[in-house]
Order: sequence, then structure tokens, then C-alpha cells
Amino acid sequence: MSRFAALLALPLAAMLGGATTPAGGATITVKVTEVRNAKGIVRACMTTDMKSFPKCRGVPGAYGATAQAHEGSVSFTFTDVKPGRYAIALLHDENSNGKADRALGMMPKEGFGFSRDAAVRMGPPKFSDAAIDIGGQDQALTIRMRYML
Repeated sequence: MSRFAALLALPLAAMLGGATTPAGGATITVKVTEVRNAKGIVRACMTTDMKSFPKCRGVPGAYGATAQAHEGSVSFTFTDVKPGRYAIALLHDENSNGKADRALGMMPKEGFGFSRDAAVRMGPPKFSDAAIDIGGQDQALTIRMRYML
């Protein structure tokens, strides 16, 4: 499977399945900008697992969140985040079907975004390109939503 196909297979609804929130740690607030409309929901996944990124389904210690979409921006808060190196993936699931829809079998029809505004080149970024260090202090991050169509 190509890296681009892996991005499109990003079932963010499923990313939330099995995600757990360990007790004790920092609060991470994520503001998502450039959301193009209020259709559906915006899904977020935060993980330390570089092999599964951008997916979180069944990944121990992964954090997941959803928010009703709003044109402009939405925010998420991850609480009790243990210190570590994390990467965040977003999906604007405009039709709330729990998956990243695509056109022509490859191009994402819905919005996506990654921590550190990691570049997308023929697929999702590498974990190392999106990775952020979380310590014991609360943090606020901004991630830009992108749309290809």
C-alpha cells in the first residue's frame, strides 16, 4: 500500500476505538484552523507509536477526540497526557461516515492535518516529521486543516 493510500485509508472514527487515556499528565489543547465548513465532525488522534501513525486504532496509550465541525476553527483538549514524543493526525469527516473519503481512488475528498504542519507528499508524513515533544507542562498547539479537492 502506498503512503498516499495509507493516508486515504485513515479511518479516524476507528482511530478512536481502543484509544485509552492514561491518568496523570499534561493538558494539550489543539486549535484546528482553516476548517472549510460546518459539515460533519473533526476527528483527532495523538499517538507515540511511529509504526502505526497516522492511525491510532487499538494502539495502547493513544488519545482520540472528536468535535462538531465549525467553519473556521475547532478545538480539542487532550488531558492527562504522559510525557513523550507524539504525532497528531486530523480528519474533517464531512459526511460523518467514519472514514477518509477519496476521489479517483486516491485523492482525499475531505480535510486532513498533522502536527507541526507536516508536509504531505504522496501520502501521510512520517511520524518524525509530525512529532512533538510533550513534557509535564500544558501546551497549546495550532494545526491547519488542508483540503486537496
